[in-house]
Amino acid sequence: MVSREKLEHNQIWIYTAALVIAAIAGWMMPETMSLLDHHVLISVIIAGLMFGMFTQIPFLSIKESLGNPRFIYALLVANYVAVPLVVWLLSQFLPQEQSPLLLGVYLVLLTPCIDYVIVFTFLGKGNEQAMLLSTPILFVTQMIFLPAYLWLFMGEQTAELVKPGPFIEAFVIIILLPLLLAILTQVMAKKGFHPVLEASAWLPVPLMALTLFVIVASQMSKLSSYADTIVKVIPIYLAFMIIMPLITRLIVKFFSLDIRSGRAVVFSAGTRNSLVVLPLALSLPDEWSSLVAAIIVTQTIVELVGELIYIRLVPRVILPDKSLEQNTG
Repeated sequence: MVSREKLEHNQIWIYTAALVIAAIAGWMMPETMSLLDHHVLISVIIAGLMFGMFTQIPFLSIKESLGNPRFIYALLVANYVAVPLVVWLLSQFLPQEQSPLLLGVYLVLLTPCIDYVIVFTFLGKGNEQAMLLSTPILFVTQMIFLPAYLWLFMGEQTAELVKPGPFIEAFVIIILLPLLLAILTQVMAKKGFHPVLEASAWLPVPLMALTLFVIVASQMSKLSSYADTIVKVIPIYLAFMIIMPLITRLIVKFFSLDIRSGRAVVFSAGTRNSLVVLPLALSLPDEWSSLVAAIIVTQTIVELVGELIYIRLVPRVILPDKSLEQNTG
């Protein structure tokens, strides 16, 4: 029988297999897999993933993460100073006359992730508690900064196209409800009811694999319709994922963060809000929505593959344990 420890130990291979199988299924059975293309289904799966992750975080000791304002400062500088600069520079390599293409890239790259970044921070040996606490801050700040940066980069008319309603709805479903259920589960476990808490520990790995499968399989047929555009944005997404950890490492050193908190900032800066901003794309006018959604989904696929690399490289190369004395000394 497979143990939970063995499942977690082999999670990289499980995720890789999920990606490969999803790509094949989406390519060979596009009509069948397109049935999975529903934002409610994807949101429910991610909510389950977040619930499993949240139940494993010891909330009784989470107050310790509040005592490090430098983490919040580093997080804000990385996401709202470094990221916009990098995104704007990279966007100069795209056709400036194609507004939907630029909007899709800006939507997805200017918004820091507030959902599965917590899972990847945990898998990458970062401070998932600090990352969890930062989600309300990141949510509020990106609601403020996203329209501002869209106006700065594209003009007032484009910024007004982005509506906050779908953003708030996604936050409630994907973050708030799973968090409240996880806290309730921990309270029940403390009073002696352990089965739900013990069962939830099995959820993160299989639900992450399921998330990867559903997103990739359901979107394969769509992506082929915009192949010419997707070819243009993939190098931008790859460059972003390569550049941001290197820049964020300097920010982490500047704020003298401990290694686990520093890794959390690295994951936050490199992980974007693709799944939560997708409803924003779908709320755009018809002539824009399909293309913008395809651009966002492309980033999701590139990022999910990149995160599998991040969880190995960040704790081993970008911020290894041996650099602890250098950062805190």
